[in-house]
Amino acid sequence: MLTFSVPPLHHEKMAEAREYIDSLTKPPGSLGRLEELAIHLAGMTGNVQPDIQPASLVFCADHGIVEENVSASPQEVTYEMAMNMAEGGAGISIFSKMIGAPLSVYDLGIMRPVPHNKVINKKIREKGTANFLKERAMTEEEAWLAIKVGYDAAKQAIKEGAGCLILGELGIGNTTASSAISAAILDIDPEAVVGRGSGIDDQQLIRKIEVCREALAFHKPQKNDAIDLLSKVGGLDMAGMAGAMVGAAEMRIPILLDGFICTVAACMADLLAPGSVDYMILSHSSVEPGHKIIADYLHKQPLVQLDLRLGEGTGAAVSYPIIKAANVMVKEMATFSGAKVSQK
Repeated sequence: MLTFSVPPLHHEKMAEAREYIDSLTKPPGSLGRLEELAIHLAGMTGNVQPDIQPASLVFCADHGIVEENVSASPQEVTYEMAMNMAEGGAGISIFSKMIGAPLSVYDLGIMRPVPHNKVINKKIREKGTANFLKERAMTEEEAWLAIKVGYDAAKQAIKEGAGCLILGELGIGNTTASSAISAAILDIDPEAVVGRGSGIDDQQLIRKIEVCREALAFHKPQKNDAIDLLSKVGGLDMAGMAGAMVGAAEMRIPILLDGFICTVAACMADLLAPGSVDYMILSHSSVEPGHKIIADYLHKQPLVQLDLRLGEGTGAAVSYPIIKAANVMVKEMATFSGAKVSQK
């Protein structure tokens, strides 16, 4: 068991940033949410003009719940896509390259060994999680181990110069686990949050809803206990992301959230370390129905709406230039006094 301590936002720096932004050569508030983002970045980092060099971390693992016919893709795709990421061909690979973010890919439980030196072997369970319709997805100890992998990965990325983390996941079946956790946290029927994931048909959608209902009735996970939720109906990839979020928040590093699965992991992070959510920015609004519901629960407003549903951290990487724009505004835009422009 780990203990965490997340510092509060730096409100003095937020006030300083607000005052400085009002001195820039533009009408007050005319850059809208970019101004809000810059103020939030100051509160997170304790710096009005922070360095927000991005790094992308992707956590990969298989899900035993795939046995229940809840996914459009075979489990082998987790392995194949991990190889694709490592070789630079996946969505997160190209978008990370676009924004200058080094990409690290972690294997926490892919069913097959991934023979690529750019996939970091941190297996917690050799075959991924168990089928949580029949038994716990993992033990509580395994949940903690996966969290620790993510926590250490974040600390390493920050040590290597990251000033903003983009977190992604890879694991066929992980929208089912995310739906079950979401329904448990919100105490609602899974039908409200279950979506089509990688593209399931109508019959599979009905089955996916039934699986979540039955699993929640079977396990009765505690909605305020991240370890209970993760170990009963969660995934190793989600636990890894949650650990990385906590590690970043402890170090005052902004976290750019991706879609549904990542945002559910954010709920786990804030249960593990209250206050972690203050260090998170929601990049986009996914077409998965559960994403908006969970985003509203976290009081997060997305930066963009692009109808994305790929995962991997792709939405966060694509949205990063907006964060960069807010940062460039406070770093490079002239002040009224400096530019000798009338402030009237």
